[in-house]
Amino acid sequence: MKESTFAMLAPGILVAATGVGAGDLLTASIAGSVIGMSILWAAPIGAILKYFLTEGVARWQMATRTTLLEGWVTRFGPWWQWIFLGYLLLWSFFVGGALVSACGLAASGLLPLGEDLRASKAVWGIVHSVAGYCLVRIGGYRWFEKLMSTMIGLMFVTVILTALLMRPDWYAVLRGCLVPAIPEKGVAWLTGVLGGVGGTVTLLSYGYWIREKGRSGMAGLGASRIDLGVGYLMTALFGVAMVMIGSRVSIEKGPTVALELAGQLELILGPPGRWIFLFGFWGAVFSSLLGVWQSVPYLFADLTSLIGRQRGHSEDRDRDEGASNSGEIVRLSETRAYSWFLLGITVIPLCLLWVSVQQVQLVYAMVGA
Repeated sequence: MKESTFAMLAPGILVAATGVGAGDLLTASIAGSVIGMSILWAAPIGAILKYFLTEGVARWQMATRTTLLEGWVTRFGPWWQWIFLGYLLLWSFFVGGALVSACGLAASGLLPLGEDLRASKAVWGIVHSVAGYCLVRIGGYRWFEKLMSTMIGLMFVTVILTALLMRPDWYAVLRGCLVPAIPEKGVAWLTGVLGGVGGTVTLLSYGYWIREKGRSGMAGLGASRIDLGVGYLMTALFGVAMVMIGSRVSIEKGPTVALELAGQLELILGPPGRWIFLFGFWGAVFSSLLGVWQSVPYLFADLTSLIGRQRGHSEDRDRDEGASNSGEIVRLSETRAYSWFLLGITVIPLCLLWVSVQQVQLVYAMVGA
């Protein structure tokens, strides 16, 4: 049966929802506040670069019927799997900590639990982490796909609406998008905007999502090029909108920068501006958390399966070249490795809730880069 338009675009939408997180939104908004709209072009260029990287993942998978992770291990040698495993564990710890901290901060802006912001952030961070675990374990991929699409719809509408309500100078917007410029002392922010949009390790997740869809061959690659085009168009628009928003306010780089930005928007747009932005920010960070909680355990399960097969005692011993793509991913999601890693990323990074958001975001950005 032919896929609906929504079903065909879903993997690209998941890429956008997972790849646009708190760090990306805040980096773009601070860059706009510090430098202005002269670096608007960096967001679409960054999205284009990530499009070709992710399209390459799909192209490899369609041609070889193996994941990119399998390709690395088989082409580079077994030593590569141990390097990647160490990096994956480190990345997951700091990214998980950054996401639960950002979710706690976003929820505290919407519904603070008392006057102690740090305690409120910790409680809400724990609630969001556990909720993410439950939603991934209970819902399955199809339900996850629909929920994420709803979340990115909320994020897209609120962030774009906020940018439009601020009545930007459209000539400056067009000039910033079409005329590349590197402002003096703006290289660091330019690099942050270029590299921040579209995700890092989560790019590899796209390969598992398209296997859930059962894509293969040239037809599958064509579908991937379409949904990635839509997903990265949305990603570019998010980045542009956040730079536009940041260019109209004066904010400092601090642990509560999101709440500070919401307060500045309230001065310009009134109370609706604050609530619209906070809902969009919450949608961005919680959808990113859900995407990481659901997809990164695939990487760990795939990696441990490869290691187990080399030793002759993998849970997925029956997986071979003739196995169907969709069946393989179902088995991965049902392995003990997937379940334990999901539990680990839910619980272990919670210790970072008592570290400042600024410090966690800095380490997260460095590890991701």
